[in-house]
Amino acid sequence: MGLAKNFDPHTAETRLQQAWLDEGVYHFTPGAPKVYAIDTPPPTVSGFLHLGHVYSYSQTDFMARFWRMRGYNVFYPMGYDDNGLPTERLVERQLGITATQVGRQAFIEKCLQVSEEAEKEYQALWQRLGLSIDWRYSYRTIDTLSRRTSQLSFLDLYHKGLVYRRQAPAIWCPECRTAIAQAEVNDLDRESEFVTLPFRLRGDGEIVPIATTRPELLPACVAVFVHPGDARFRHLVGRQVQVPLFGLEVPILEDARADPAKGTGAVMCCTFGDTTDVEWWYEHHLPLRAIIGRDGRLTEGAGLLAGLPVAEARRRVVAALAGQELVLERRSTPQTVRVHERCDTPVEYIVADQWFVRVLDFKEAFLAAGAQVTWHPEHMQARYREWVENLRWDWCISRQRYFGVTFPVWYCNQCGEVTVADAAQLPVDPTYEAPDQPCTCGSTSFTPEQDVMDTWATSSLTPQIVGRWLADPELYGQVFPFSLRPQAHEIIRTWAFYTIVKSFHHFGAVPWKDIAISGWALAPEGMGKISKSRGGGPVAPLAMIERYSADALRYWAASTSFGKDAVISEEKVQIGGKLVTKLWNVARFCERFLQDYTRPPQPPQLSPADRWILSNIQRLVRRVTELFQGYDYAAAKSDIEAFFWRDLADNYLEMAKQRLYDPARAYHEGALYTIHQVLETTVKLFAPLLPHVTEAIYQGLFAPAPGTATASATAPISLHTSR
Repeated sequence: MGLAKNFDPHTAETRLQQAWLDEGVYHFTPGAPKVYAIDTPPPTVSGFLHLGHVYSYSQTDFMARFWRMRGYNVFYPMGYDDNGLPTERLVERQLGITATQVGRQAFIEKCLQVSEEAEKEYQALWQRLGLSIDWRYSYRTIDTLSRRTSQLSFLDLYHKGLVYRRQAPAIWCPECRTAIAQAEVNDLDRESEFVTLPFRLRGDGEIVPIATTRPELLPACVAVFVHPGDARFRHLVGRQVQVPLFGLEVPILEDARADPAKGTGAVMCCTFGDTTDVEWWYEHHLPLRAIIGRDGRLTEGAGLLAGLPVAEARRRVVAALAGQELVLERRSTPQTVRVHERCDTPVEYIVADQWFVRVLDFKEAFLAAGAQVTWHPEHMQARYREWVENLRWDWCISRQRYFGVTFPVWYCNQCGEVTVADAAQLPVDPTYEAPDQPCTCGSTSFTPEQDVMDTWATSSLTPQIVGRWLADPELYGQVFPFSLRPQAHEIIRTWAFYTIVKSFHHFGAVPWKDIAISGWALAPEGMGKISKSRGGGPVAPLAMIERYSADALRYWAASTSFGKDAVISEEKVQIGGKLVTKLWNVARFCERFLQDYTRPPQPPQLSPADRWILSNIQRLVRRVTELFQGYDYAAAKSDIEAFFWRDLADNYLEMAKQRLYDPARAYHEGALYTIHQVLETTVKLFAPLLPHVTEAIYQGLFAPAPGTATASATAPISLHTSR
């Protein structure tokens, strides 16, 4: 069909993308052997996609295309994580409404509408980038099958005794008004202040100085702790001290977690300021004085501080203490506070009824499961191992929100017992539907569970959802365990860990064979990782594609290997564009010699130059294949690129030029054979990374003509299919 004088990516790329869709080039074949299944990350619907997504999703596509070209039946789906808090926050930002303003059902309808619109934009970007996805296997984590799968998972865990509900301290975000899991909490370093206060011993009034960064929690103080080996306080253990300003009397107790070098060495325990307070409360059977409400304001139990936000209560109580000369010292101190990863709000610890999945009892099993997976790069397994080893909480899966998968649970109004749905009833919304049988006590009066599941409780089931565990057991048996889980490193502690948890609890198996961890795309001005909810980075992906090309942008994404961060570099994208142009120009130069050429099965007489480059590319094929099999596409790109520029373009073509132009010259046939072999192989090597320009060259120079024995009956064979 020939090559145009210039390669215009803006028309060629979209034309090729449509042809790939129309011809089903990337269709998975159920029942066919050699399956390579990818547990693709479903992007969270929380804002616009950015160049960080282009970076990581391109890297997954490199691997999908490689294995497909190796003859594998590639299962490469796409999903959208559109249930839960991130989507709610997007709706609140975009529409300026909350569920309390418009009502639960109206808010859910808006969430469905906004997420559906966002997902269309996501799909348009993925297609324009050239991701080789089989769109027939798309899913939403809020769709019927996802909800049914998630609810059945809950029922299975419930009947196995692996989930439980109890009133317990939970990590709480006052901004998002919901409980969150340990994995959703980040550390934030800031400057704070130690305020040293005089706690007085009962009886003799001796002062025990205690320094605190949270004086607003004085009315929640339930004990004072000192280290068992701290001689300064050993004689005081067991005595009572009075809390300044509020008059409460609390015991002095000893515990090795009290740091003698921190503050004054004596630590007040409040319910609750941090996880150590929670541990002490449990282990020492302390009373509960809960003074922080779900809205982040202090409750009536805080006395003079009631109704105040935490920060204002802190200022107010320090002023009141100073007014009564109850402040011994004030000094600044660095502090690490725990914040919700989605809004950077400092978390609190609220006692409430929550649902938990048991994980603490299975840490050794989860460590063993993580070791069964091959990690790329290998050192990322250490992050998983460190997370599991340092777990301190079971997994809280209930959220006090609205848009999410509902718990298939009701509470009997007569006896208070939990009633769960029957599997045949799923998916069920208990706020609108009743159980299909009475309670064991005979009552038919129920209160539905109002909470929804954490979004990770559903997305941890992506292998089961996209593999259609409940709808197509044959497909599920073919793709599970998946070949690859690609994902970002910051969600090792959530998506990777929780998927392993669910797979272990349900099936006693690991969910995938390999896991490839991508790095972050960093904005060039040093703003760090870019995110959907916080601006999306310096340039929109589609704008970058239109400015250069999808292949040029993919070239930038291929320049850094799995596990490494990369600065968004327009200069590197430009280099990718130049490579695309050079590849096209080399193909155009060769076209005049190859238009009517058919490569013979046996090579003709070859010159030393021919043998040199054929030997080099044979070694390159072996090297690149090994690198791709080891998930090192970046090193593969570097080697292919070096060969193309140095060996082929700069050296061999110059050495062979006269033989190519003059049929009478010795080794003319050898030169034709060699450029046909070397150029076609080079195009195939570049194909997983630069799919558009390579497909255009392949169709123009190398694809079997329609109607020939090796061609498809309806269209030329694509470079990117194993068929």
